[in-house]
Amino acid sequence: MSGPACVVFDKTLTDYDFGAAHPMSPLRVDLTMRLVEALGLLGTGGTATDAMTSPVASTVASTVEAPHASDDLIATVHSAALMEAVQRLSRDPRGVDLALGLGTDDNPVFEGMHAAAAHVVGASVEAARRVWTGESLHAANIAGGLHHAMPGRASGFCVYNDVAVAISWLLAQGVEKVAYVDVDVHHGDGVESIFYDDPRVLTISLHESGELLFPGTGFPNDTGGPNAPGSAVNVALPPGTSDAGWLRAFHAVVPPLVRGFAPDVLVSQHGCDSHAEDPLAHLLLSVDGQRAANLAIHDLAHETCGGRWVVTGGGGYAVVEVVPRTWAHLLAIVAGTPLDPLTPTPEDWREHVRTSLGRVAPYRFTDGRDPAFRDWSSGYDPASWLDRAVNATRQAVFPLHGLDHLP
Repeated sequence: MSGPACVVFDKTLTDYDFGAAHPMSPLRVDLTMRLVEALGLLGTGGTATDAMTSPVASTVASTVEAPHASDDLIATVHSAALMEAVQRLSRDPRGVDLALGLGTDDNPVFEGMHAAAAHVVGASVEAARRVWTGESLHAANIAGGLHHAMPGRASGFCVYNDVAVAISWLLAQGVEKVAYVDVDVHHGDGVESIFYDDPRVLTISLHESGELLFPGTGFPNDTGGPNAPGSAVNVALPPGTSDAGWLRAFHAVVPPLVRGFAPDVLVSQHGCDSHAEDPLAHLLLSVDGQRAANLAIHDLAHETCGGRWVVTGGGGYAVVEVVPRTWAHLLAIVAGTPLDPLTPTPEDWREHVRTSLGRVAPYRFTDGRDPAFRDWSSGYDPASWLDRAVNATRQAVFPLHGLDHLP
């Protein structure tokens, strides 16, 4: 990496909290940030002095404060009715508004919900602002990636769609093209829907098939609106897909499309719920495979848009075993110092997990897997569910971009 990097974060981002029984625990974010801090990956300004104090990193990312998004900024994507309901229920969380997705099992209401959700939006917009102004080459909001929220409805643990607001902000600044790559195990339906008919935004989602998993959408023939054919790309993966198959699908679809689109900025959502130990889905990736995906997206940003890369978190519900390690790998890549998978996790971090949670933390940043894959150019196997899924996406979308869908 050449250029400064930052992580937009303050501890109150963990106020986005649906309660102790909810799978999306803010502990995911807290444990990740404790881990990257223990590794020395974060500094106050990304200086050489910061790097010299790190036990692992030769460069670091600066940590910058996360602002709260204004109501006007949130309203660039979300309806007045949704915002009013969120604010009202934030003051009195005893109520519900099921028509707007508030008060459901997925999206229970909580005191201060509007402020907490606006904080996540503000952090993602700040990451986008820093990248577009050149203050940072890479910028991350690991608490973001709330990709299911629709303009008028909360959905899937997501009250406001921070990613969509950040992309809308970039477009309002005159950015001509934004590519959005979503590797969460669930379809990035909210972001796709918001920009479905906008030719300035290419949305690509790799996810477990909606035939089997929430939100039940994201199929190969969903390719964009009448004014933006080919602007939406969906790879609906079969359950049981592991590193080799997932990376085969990614490299068969994502790089050629992003290269052809030639974005000004790459925005990515890095939900790590595709891991084999995640309790809410059925893919079988390892931390090593997810690290390989993050590296590939980083490299694609440098290849296609001068390294301008806005990074968000997303799903991931193996709170101790997976999320902190995968997102620490991600933030190390953002900082320009990818971690050796054989690196031990810091002893003081493992001790914190033991004493605060009564859990045993992973000892290394690897699951011991080699994330090798067979390139699509090696040939298409029609007997393979995975290959049929990839081929369906390529057939549906590649011609709309002037690309050959054949291997």
